[in-house]
Amino acid sequence: MRGTKIFAGSSHPELAQAIVDKLGMTLAPVHVKTHANHEKTIELGVSVRNQDVFIIQSGSDNINDDLMELLILVNSARSSSARRITAVIPFLPYSKQSKKKKSRGAITAKLIANMLTVAGVDHIITMDLHSDQMQGFFSKPVDNLLSEPLLCKYIREHVRDFRDAVVVSKNAGGVSRVTSLSDRLKLDFALIHQDNTNAVPPPVAATNGFVKPCTATRLPPTDSLAEIEVIAPEWHEDGLQLVGDVQGRPCFVVDDVLDKPATFIAVAQLLLRRGATRVMVLATHGILSSDALAQMEKCDAIHDVIVTNTYPIAPEKRQMSSKLRIMDASAVFAEAIRRTHNGESISYLFHTSL
Repeated sequence: MRGTKIFAGSSHPELAQAIVDKLGMTLAPVHVKTHANHEKTIELGVSVRNQDVFIIQSGSDNINDDLMELLILVNSARSSSARRITAVIPFLPYSKQSKKKKSRGAITAKLIANMLTVAGVDHIITMDLHSDQMQGFFSKPVDNLLSEPLLCKYIREHVRDFRDAVVVSKNAGGVSRVTSLSDRLKLDFALIHQDNTNAVPPPVAATNGFVKPCTATRLPPTDSLAEIEVIAPEWHEDGLQLVGDVQGRPCFVVDDVLDKPATFIAVAQLLLRRGATRVMVLATHGILSSDALAQMEKCDAIHDVIVTNTYPIAPEKRQMSSKLRIMDASAVFAEAIRRTHNGESISYLFHTSL
């Protein structure tokens, strides 16, 4: 591609190299120096005047350093008279903080969008934003690529009995993602409803003046508290409710981010108790913080953990897990870069696996 320079930050060199290999190009040199006080100095190794510049930088375990490095790279290209600057961010940092959860909190994802714009970015290419509405945070164009075609391709090629499977959302917020995948594969779907109000039963006052716990989920009308019957519906366990039928069928538990394992493990155990034959966890971004992968490896209820390579996973983590499967998303980003440079539509990538 003439008139193009592709740079990569230090967050995910493996993915960046895979992308340029598929484009038949090489990464442009960039010199990064970290000072004793942890500040960074970055210098582009080639001229970018009037060039179409792409900067590949994802999130990683050093997410704040990665973000600052990306901002400096973008601003370096802007101050060096680049014609257009496209930030290729497979996993956008702070994307889960897209709304104010507390009265004195911040909408951090909006702040990140403003910082990228001020740094000088002209275009953003990312994958599976936590919330589609986040595209409105940017004053510049955003191409939010989908991992769905990649997931469908993997399932068709590696899961023999996928036509009998059920796609499961672990919470109400992921329903649209799950229904889209189930429609594409022509499968049934189910929902896990997290009822936190019933996870810890409220206390009920006894007639003798003492307070004792009650495990009932509803209280029938009665004149005497001694006549209260404890009701524990089978479909309600540990604050989780399964809506759908998984008896005798494999299950795909799908989400955009796989980080803390507790909910995935609880959901997998519930599905097996409801008769599922096996449970596979699928996610776009495999963050797997701390010992998350080790916990999922020990969990007998989870049979496979399937993620893309948008987020770097350390080699030692990969080696310790027999369940981890990593899908290569580099071809999707390479084609998006090629189409962006040539002025072609990228809607082709929303329904076609590469």
